[in-house]
Amino acid sequence: MKRSSLKRYILPAFVLVVFEIVAITLWLTKNNIFYLFNFSYIGISITLGLVLFAQNYKHARRVVQLLVGLYMLIYLGLICNENMQIEGFWYYLFTGVFEAATIHYAVAKIFGPLFFGRGWCGYACWTAMVLDFLPYKIPDHKRRKIGWIRYIVFLVALVFVAALFIADVANIEDIMFWAFIVGNVLYYIVGIALAIAFQDNRAFCKYICPITIFLKPMSYFALFRIKCDKSKCVSCGKCKKVCPMDVDVTDNSRRRKNGTECILCYECTKVCPSKALH
Repeated sequence: MKRSSLKRYILPAFVLVVFEIVAITLWLTKNNIFYLFNFSYIGISITLGLVLFAQNYKHARRVVQLLVGLYMLIYLGLICNENMQIEGFWYYLFTGVFEAATIHYAVAKIFGPLFFGRGWCGYACWTAMVLDFLPYKIPDHKRRKIGWIRYIVFLVALVFVAALFIADVANIEDIMFWAFIVGNVLYYIVGIALAIAFQDNRAFCKYICPITIFLKPMSYFALFRIKCDKSKCVSCGKCKKVCPMDVDVTDNSRRRKNGTECILCYECTKVCPSKALH
């Protein structure tokens, strides 16, 4: 196998190693084998998708979205009764327990972006998993000035959970479970409505999703980023046209336009005629 071919598998191997380190560490420190299976499954699923992508399988990312998204939504959320949305994060944070949603947020949405940027959004989010089935994959690139809504959603979730603790509400765990169900239903309704209104599958991610408040600052320092070989770039603009998040991938600086919103979907690399993006 040629060295150039082997290089394609560096990222999948790195991802698998990182997730296995997290899985084994949490298993041993928390004395709970669930963490070994949980993070191993997620790591293997993401690695599988990246390997398929390296082999030019066009539905590689979709495979990962379904494997991870359905696992978290149905198994962790509905079967295990774990609220994996931001309300669940606040709930466990207020109880002072480093479990479930707090671990999930620490790994996937706070420290993970230092390595993979917004990879969570592109490969694991169960909301985007559904929205990406919609037909508006190439946005009109008109950015609306409504990104402030995400901060309101963020604060509403925080105040909601804080109020439950302050009021010492009984059966708070049952409330969190139903909050997970209602929250997801609302996310899907709003996400689909915005996608249709703005002709953009990822409108919800750009303007509403409160998780981006964690993701965006950390993604600025992401280790893995799409980079452009300026010596090969022919300035055709195809990469910018297909980008679902309106990222200027031809700019290699950290301050490039919408740089903290790259979801590593690699659609830009697929259309680049000169193979300048990697």
